[in-house]
Amino acid sequence: MGTHLYLDLLVLAVFAMTVANADINVVCANNSVRVTWRVNAELVPYAARLFLGNCMASQWKVLPSGEGEAQFNYTFSECKFTKMVKGKRIFYQNEMSYRPQTKPNPPDFVHPIECVYRRPKDWIPRFVNPGYVVSEGHGRLVFHMALLNEELSSIAKTNIIPLGSPMPIWAAVEQKSHQPLLLLMEECVAAPTAELRPGSQVYPIIGNKGCLLESKKENSMFLPRYHSSSIILYLQSFNFGFREVYIHCKLAVWDPQNFAESKKACHYIKGTNRWELLDDPSRSSLCNCCDLSCKSRSRRGVEWASDGPSHNSVLGPLIIVDQSDLRDSDTMMESDVTIV
Repeated sequence: MGTHLYLDLLVLAVFAMTVANADINVVCANNSVRVTWRVNAELVPYAARLFLGNCMASQWKVLPSGEGEAQFNYTFSECKFTKMVKGKRIFYQNEMSYRPQTKPNPPDFVHPIECVYRRPKDWIPRFVNPGYVVSEGHGRLVFHMALLNEELSSIAKTNIIPLGSPMPIWAAVEQKSHQPLLLLMEECVAAPTAELRPGSQVYPIIGNKGCLLESKKENSMFLPRYHSSSIILYLQSFNFGFREVYIHCKLAVWDPQNFAESKKACHYIKGTNRWELLDDPSRSSLCNCCDLSCKSRSRRGVEWASDGPSHNSVLGPLIIVDQSDLRDSDTMMESDVTIV
């Protein structure tokens, strides 16, 4: 019995080394991928245990050398590819795996597959309809604020957020006016209640007229815009000091051509140790006041009042939990957005 077990382990070790030395070639097409996986002769009898995501090889052949060659030709809508949008790039990700045993046993070998594309200029997330039905001129505007999923592809399905995971917050203003609108987050704080009162406990996130204060401490930033009338605040969840978190933001609308120290979106770039203006990095000097005090200035030629239209919005409650707490939880709460 002991000798038999030893031989089994030896065979598995040889297979693991054989797979680890596998030759994998990836060709990314417009909406699909072709993966060629060449394996040593020892794995030829086990071709059915090679996978791209949950897909088996679409073609298989044994080469004159005795080696095997598996080809996987699939679109990104198959095989459980994940889609992720970061900045100006779109990522499609999956894994090649060798599974000598059926699930739930883990695979003996995993190799990441990734195709990266430049985001189209006119790309807009599926959850946004750019043809807003809005009040005319500068009358009543409709503001939105919501928590997105980690892939930035839709509204989050739960308000329970594991500690340390991304917490993307999307805000937008519906527009149908004669001129484009620029949406800004002037001030944002986290609080344990849906209403702020004098003396309320708060954690500052954005302050000083559009400076993302949290970007100096954690991996937080404003993501590149896909439309001037919306903005995504990309936070990394952490312990705010209270379990239920409400995000309070002052959203302001402004002229896209007239940035000022009081009308801007700035985040801190740790690589350069500088504040950067989201919408025009060449004018990042407007962010120099973020470490001091950014004051309002009246500007001639601007059609609106010096402060422009603004609105106080509240998102929550968001529940920040440890991974262990998340595993023990039996219920998932739906996202609840309150616009005040």
